[in-house]
Amino acid sequence: MIKGWGAAASITFAAVAAVTVSGCGGTADAETKAPPTPSAASIGAATTGFKDAVTKFDVSNGCPKEAGACWDKMLAVMEPARELRKAMNTNQAGPAFWTQAYALIDKMERGIAVGEDRVSNRPDVLGSAHELSRWLDAHPAQ
Repeated sequence: MIKGWGAAASITFAAVAAVTVSGCGGTADAETKAPPTPSAASIGAATTGFKDAVTKFDVSNGCPKEAGACWDKMLAVMEPARELRKAMNTNQAGPAFWTQAYALIDKMERGIAVGEDRVSNRPDVLGSAHELSRWLDAHPAQ
């Protein structure tokens, strides 16, 4: 007789094995179908959302020097940048087309990772956001 956590582990293993063997009623077709690929409209929507956020939170006059003064703006720009990256990942243009855009979003991610108490991350996040917005203007989504 197994006592304690060993009994729980044995029961859990048996249940998992039974579910795996039975397949829980799923079909093989469901497992082999690829998820739908977003259309070109989704990259357009993600681009528009990102550029709108950059425009809305334009801090070209500079952020106040105190720590955390622009944190809300940096976060507000990062969310649509992440959505843009998701759309880029599935876009038909492929990763080679988006290389510079990926690099700018990576720079933004590194800047946001510094945290709100640092002044030095503002150029990485907000400056790169403006640079990415200009790059998107020069390289329309395909």
